[in-house]
Order: sequence, then structure tokens, then C-alpha cells
Amino acid sequence: MFERNRTENPSNKREKAISVELTMDDGCVLKGRFFVAASRQAYDELNGNAVFLDFQPYEGARELISKAAIRSVRLTKIPENNQLKVANGSDQFDPHDILCVRHGAEWETVREAYHRLSKLYHPDRYANLDLPEEVANYLHSMSRRVNAAFAALEKPHQVKREFAHAKSEPIYQRG
Repeated sequence: MFERNRTENPSNKREKAISVELTMDDGCVLKGRFFVAASRQAYDELNGNAVFLDFQPYEGARELISKAAIRSVRLTKIPENNQLKVANGSDQFDPHDILCVRHGAEWETVREAYHRLSKLYHPDRYANLDLPEEVANYLHSMSRRVNAAFAALEKPHQVKREFAHAKSEPIYQRG
């Protein structure tokens, strides 16, 4: 069903992808990533002697772009794992905000929200895609956050259900 024995291309281990937004001389804007040796920085590659830049648009094939045709380069940054915040912008862990349900929502609503988000961020869904490292880290982090939020809301629900079940059984029976 899922291909877990994916082999990595050894050449990809020696290079890294840098997310950028390129403005070309003709005014068009290209969004994607360019590839540099793992030991080099973006500025080294852009100011180096090479005439072409190894670029891949987010929705397209890898190509070489002439550095002379580039008017400007803007480095784009996807949030790091430790920079992820809940929807309201605070540093507090609020499982309701993570699962996008209101406080006091029915258990079935919470469960449906969890299943929807866990399918969206599940690691197997993206296992065979060649994603930038920061995107893969983001997806992995969101998967952990969704699971942690559901676990935080599931515990009180289980205790309440166990208490109701225990209370319905008689303690003593007459024989």
C-alpha cells in the first residue's frame, strides 16, 4: 500500500534547496527553489562565477536559469518547527484551536476534526514526494501537534466515559 523502502538519490544528500521568489528582467515572478551544494550559502551561489542557476518552480520541472536575466531575488522562509503558533497567536497550547473546533464542542465533532487533519498531515501522504526540508519539517510538526491536541482532548473524554460506565453498574448484588 505505502512504499516505505524508498531509496534516496545520493546526489541529493550533497545539495540543499533554498526557497526563493525570483523577479526576472521581463517582470515575471518565479516562485520555487534553487539548489546549492550543502556546504554553500545562497549568497555564495548567487555571487559565484557560474552563469546559470539550478532552479525548480514549485509546480514544474527543474531547469537552468541565467543569472543575468534575474532582476531580484527574495529568500522566502517557511516557519521552523519551534516558530509554529496556534491560530490565536499566543504561545499557549490550545488543542481546540489546533483542531479548529470551538470549546465545548461535541465529542463527535472533535473526532471528525482530528481525522480530517490527521489525514491531511499524515507522513505517509508525503513520503514519496521530493519536498524541501522546511516543508517536510512543517508537515511533520503539524502531524505531531494534531496528535497531541487530540490526545489532550481524548483523555478527559475517556475518564468521563469510564466514570459513567462504572456508575451504571451496581456495587452489590443481592443473591
